[in-house]
This record gives sequence, structure tokens and C-alpha cells, in this order.
Amino acid sequence: MGTFDAVAAGPRNGRKVLLLHGFPEFGIQWEHQLLALAAAGYRAVAPDQRGYSPGVRPARIEDYQLDHAVTDVRAMADSLGWRRFDLVGHDWGAAVAWIAAAKYSRRVRSLTAVSVPHLGAFAEALRTDPAQQFASEYMDRFRQPTPIPEDIILAGGPPKLTGVPPEKCAEYFRRLSQPGALTAALNWYRANDFTGYTQRVAVPTLFIASTKDPMVAQSGINATRNWVTGPYRLENLVGIGHTIPAEAAETTTALILEHLATCR
Repeated sequence: MGTFDAVAAGPRNGRKVLLLHGFPEFGIQWEHQLLALAAAGYRAVAPDQRGYSPGVRPARIEDYQLDHAVTDVRAMADSLGWRRFDLVGHDWGAAVAWIAAAKYSRRVRSLTAVSVPHLGAFAEALRTDPAQQFASEYMDRFRQPTPIPEDIILAGGPPKLTGVPPEKCAEYFRRLSQPGALTAALNWYRANDFTGYTQRVAVPTLFIASTKDPMVAQSGINATRNWVTGPYRLENLVGIGHTIPAEAAETTTALILEHLATCR
């Protein structure tokens, strides 16, 4: 398995929350939320997922299929000694969290998914909605063979992510510039087409989406309610883009804390 890097905050005996990042971020994406969760008495851990952690960076593309990242969630919880925990994810982290919440419903107390719909809804949108097909065209560029997209991305310098301070974008870029790191991160795109994940989520779920997300069409956001059998709440933030945890940090944090408080 290997060792995952992570950032953590809050009392070790506090209620457990695992936060999963997306691309091109790392666990430090959740800095604002980690500090707020800690202040509220939670034990919050944000790992660098597989490929982002140098200690878990397999070489094969197929090692980045979502099923492996979902298994990582259980392995992390086991390693931390967490019997039950709340799960939060953004972007790829949300994709992992949707699947993990459905698969490990006895251990996941609640789910907060940010930006990315349930993959059943997302796959349907990719298949039928021209708006989602257009929004996802960038994935085809990312799926080109190594080192075509890597060279283009690295030549462009640090990413410009709305709401993310330049110094944090520079840190993401520094880490992704390390040998093998960006290829591993892009292998998430090469290994997955989002199909086959049709298990509905029974745990209490908060979905934080946004109306100006250039990567996610509204059809999948609206259809996600059909993939949750437990208590469900959609917060569709007006005028916000894809990097919701940074762009709407205060709102995201408040919504997460409110959701956790209702899921005892």
C-alpha cells in the first residue's frame, strides 16, 4: 500500500472527518476547512491521494482506477483506527467519496460532495448532455499519452485557480513538477471514464455545487438527487466556479459544519 502524506488538525479524540482533494490540488486544499473543523472539536485529516503522495505512486495507469482510491479510503480509516467517520470530497475527491459512501455505508456517517455529481448522474450527463460533453473536453487532452499533456502543463507554470492564493498554486505546481508526480495525477483521467458506479448512497448527503462551474453541467447536478436514498440536501452556489472550497471558503465551511451537526 505505502504511506500517504496528510495534513491534520483538531483533537485526536474528536469526531473523525476525512477530506479528499481533487486535481491539481493536494490535501492542503482544505486548509480553511481543517482549521474550522479543528476549532469545532473535530479531528480532520486531509491526505494527499494516490499518485500525489510520493509513497503511494504506482506506475501503471490501471492503478489509478477509482476502485483503488476507494479502497484507499478504507485503508486510511483502518490505519487511523477510525471505526466511523464523516467523508468530504471535492473534484476527484468527490468522485471517490460518492463511491466510498455507497460502499462503506456502515462506516461513513455522512457525505459532503463538492462540485462533482454522483457518478451515475455524471456518466449519464456525459452520455446525453452536449453541455457536459463540451465541459469535459479538457479530459481528452489530459488523457493523451505521456508526456504530451505533462509537457504542456509544466510549460504553463503554476495554475491559476479562482480563489486560491498564488503561493498555494505555486506550491501545487512545485509538487506536481517532481518526477512522476504529474503523470500520476493525470493517470486518474487516463484510467477512468466514470461508468459503472451505479450504487446509490444511503448515508445523509450534502452536495455543494455551483452555477458557474465550467467543468460540470447543471444536468448532472440536478439528477444527483435520484442517486441518494438517504437524507439529501443540494446547495447550488450562485456565481461560483469549480474551486468551491477556496472560492467560497466561508460558505463551504459553514455548510459542512451545519451538515455534520445534523448527522449524529
